[in-house]
Amino acid sequence: MNEREPERVEAKGSGNRNARILITDHIAEEGIIKLQEFGEVDIRLGVSEDDLKACIADYDALIVRSGTRVTGEVIAAGTKLKVIGRAGVGVDNIDVESATERGIMVVNAPEANTISAAEHTIGMLLSLSRKIPAANQSLKSGEWSRKKYMGVEVNGKVLGIIGLGRVGSEVAKRARGLGMRVVAYDPFISKTKAVELGVTLMSLSDVLSTADFVTLHTPLLKDTYHLIGKKEFELMKDGVRIINCARGGIIDEDALVEAIRSGKVAGAALDVFEHEPPPPDSALLALDEVIVTPHLGASTEEAQRAAAIVIAEEVIRALENKPVRNALNMIYVEEELMEVMKPYLVLAEKLGRLSAQLIPESSRVAEFNVYYEGEIGASRLDTRLITGAMLKSFLSWFTDGVNYINAGAMAKKFGMKVTESKSEEVENFSSMLTLVTRMQGDGGSWLKKTVSGTLFGKDDMRIVKLDDYRIDASPSGFMLICTFIDKPRVIGPVCTILGDYGINIAGMQVGREKAGGEAVMVLNVDSNVGMEVMEEIKKVPNIIDVKLVRL
Repeated sequence: MNEREPERVEAKGSGNRNARILITDHIAEEGIIKLQEFGEVDIRLGVSEDDLKACIADYDALIVRSGTRVTGEVIAAGTKLKVIGRAGVGVDNIDVESATERGIMVVNAPEANTISAAEHTIGMLLSLSRKIPAANQSLKSGEWSRKKYMGVEVNGKVLGIIGLGRVGSEVAKRARGLGMRVVAYDPFISKTKAVELGVTLMSLSDVLSTADFVTLHTPLLKDTYHLIGKKEFELMKDGVRIINCARGGIIDEDALVEAIRSGKVAGAALDVFEHEPPPPDSALLALDEVIVTPHLGASTEEAQRAAAIVIAEEVIRALENKPVRNALNMIYVEEELMEVMKPYLVLAEKLGRLSAQLIPESSRVAEFNVYYEGEIGASRLDTRLITGAMLKSFLSWFTDGVNYINAGAMAKKFGMKVTESKSEEVENFSSMLTLVTRMQGDGGSWLKKTVSGTLFGKDDMRIVKLDDYRIDASPSGFMLICTFIDKPRVIGPVCTILGDYGINIAGMQVGREKAGGEAVMVLNVDSNVGMEVMEEIKKVPNIIDVKLVRL
């Protein structure tokens, strides 16, 4: 198959024939079949970055493994992209930050290769302890040298696991079955989980100084790059053995070479490298104490089949706008909980859009504070998604291209601080959502805008507070919001003006703090209110301001 000529697999099923999906690395046939039943699939293996940039604008989805680098430039060129799928775990070859900023979902298949990676780790550990690869090669070359390949038992030894996630946990189970004592470092794992696994949690330095074998199972992040370097090797026991089947770059390879040559490290088993493939003149490859495999942790038929099926299903769900379990930059909510959450999502969007239209022109929003009170504050619902809905709706009033995925990133770009607060207490309502925005106006003065809403039953939404005024207004259609001094002959003239222009009033609410003070009037009207009408209303004595809100 020519690299520059994609193999096209036409859609066979009843899916979305308009969806175009590009696959640039090999995945199992079972995954391809699922995808081709949904949409139009192109397979373009070994494509260069330049060619990928040139063609990616035609596709709604991109599926890769570790061979394709999905850079920020590729993502920028993917003007139709909705989802990028990684048929595996690690996504260090995908610029997730750029994808998030552009509202593109990134999904992976984190559980597909868990067992394969764990088994490979144990295989590397035993190969390292008994020098199996070197003994195999020696015998095949005509030697019979038993003394040269004297090994060590793993029974009774201490295995130090750095990263006790899916793979690390499975490695721990298997290591205990081999009679090893397991210690681990993972700041995100609870003591309860560690006890269930029979693992002792320690600090990183204590794990390194205690272990006879050290195995790494962390993702490659800024914080984990060269996590194990010269200083860490100095903490280890003399004769320690290192296994890395996670990600290249977690170990400082130059420091590892030095530690092996000095005798501090008795051996290393590496499935991954900082640069893959490693250069032929790599010092690691020249050391007899180092066992290597070419990134085979997930290379089993079962793992590849599972990864292909999972990523196909996740990409399809993303393209159908359904909840995606393995999205890295989107919150997942179980479908049964989503049914409960939907009314709150709709209310949140109404509040966000309402608040955006009340922001004074030329002001800069600095804080976006969401409060959950009552039953919603005490519930197990993941309110981050509700906050995301409110933020998306708010920002969409000012700019295009905002969705659930990039709303947080766009808020950060605009200098907005987004917070959530929860309370089980609330007056008068079973639940209440409140959005408080703080902004800096002309001259540096600080302003605050508050909107609150609630649900009566499942579908009956109400705006119950505007700033300090209690009201009871339906957030729908056109809303005319007037602030005024609470004196006679304000409400009547406003309604008369609307009537003169043939604008029907569907509902009216008035809120005030005290007689004669400032008040707010919310009018639900059946049609748009033009600028000419707005200007007439502003001329009514004691009117302070008038805003038309479209919901």
